[in-house]
Amino acid sequence: MPHVKIKTSSGPVSVSYTISTPTSENAQAIDPTLPTVLFLHPVYMGHEIFHFQFRNPQLRRFNLVGVDARCHGETFGPVPSTFRRLHAADDVFKFMEALRLPPCHFFGLSLGACIALQTAISYPEKVLSLFMLSPLPLEEPEEVACGRQEIYDYWVEGCKDPDHIDQDALLDAIFGAIQLAFNGQQSPISKALTQATLPRSMRNWSSEHFEEFHTVSVKFFTDRKPHSLEVLRGVKCPILLVHCGGDIAYPFHYVEELRHRMEDAGLNVQVTQVPDAAHFGSVTHPDEVNDIFQSWVMEHTKTNVPPAKPFVTSPFEHLVRQGGYVEESQVDSDDDLFFVVR
Repeated sequence: MPHVKIKTSSGPVSVSYTISTPTSENAQAIDPTLPTVLFLHPVYMGHEIFHFQFRNPQLRRFNLVGVDARCHGETFGPVPSTFRRLHAADDVFKFMEALRLPPCHFFGLSLGACIALQTAISYPEKVLSLFMLSPLPLEEPEEVACGRQEIYDYWVEGCKDPDHIDQDALLDAIFGAIQLAFNGQQSPISKALTQATLPRSMRNWSSEHFEEFHTVSVKFFTDRKPHSLEVLRGVKCPILLVHCGGDIAYPFHYVEELRHRMEDAGLNVQVTQVPDAAHFGSVTHPDEVNDIFQSWVMEHTKTNVPPAKPFVTSPFEHLVRQGGYVEESQVDSDDDLFFVVR
């Protein structure tokens, strides 16, 4: 994946990203005649989590840009203990400036939705619309915060001695994250994404980076208060909040609270649901999510967009194959899904 360097208040950051256009899954630049979508990933996984979006012919009518946040994927740079949504949004702005991206439609998943909203607050001129899938509540529920801390604690226990990895503790951390993201259900794609992500996670969250991992996976969520109405009024674009109906961490009433807060600030906000989808619903229910998002972008696009090509390839195809992915129809229901910890 290509990288671009940005200068931040905590030092230089080398940002990993992917650009896909209608004609290329690994493009050097966007097509300036088409709408551009910027994908912001959740915690634990990098932007390869959007595999099913980048291989969708309808979405590939647009420029699709994915980017790894600090402490994830192939992005490298310092993560100070004070790193929060303001800093993350500043990273997004500087990334867009470095690539000379035009104002974008934002697709944010979970943590990515939080960062997308902050970007729309801090840099409203950069955001055409917000698609917030599984958005974080106004404040992190105590039981979810405890779960995030437990995942971190198991990870530290498993990796504190790099010469003697505690496989049981490490697997407890992995399955805790799977419980949060996928309701604990292991499908071929969730298993492949987890397996493909694991080697980079072992590097990014090794013992010398425990504090950075705690910052992005726990403190980022728990040290967070609702935006004031005055601050929210800085958002100038339409917003779609998408709740995943099977989300065990954040039931629907949290999305309702967020919508009411946005409405009180006078924002243009809508809500929809994807029935039965887990927290990372773009992975578990990609067809439904993709249809909603494609319609959303077209609704807020004034220019003509060429028709979809019959077939496109995901830039993450090789990565998920390395993780062991095969199409769902080719999987024996009795096959064991397990992880190899290297």
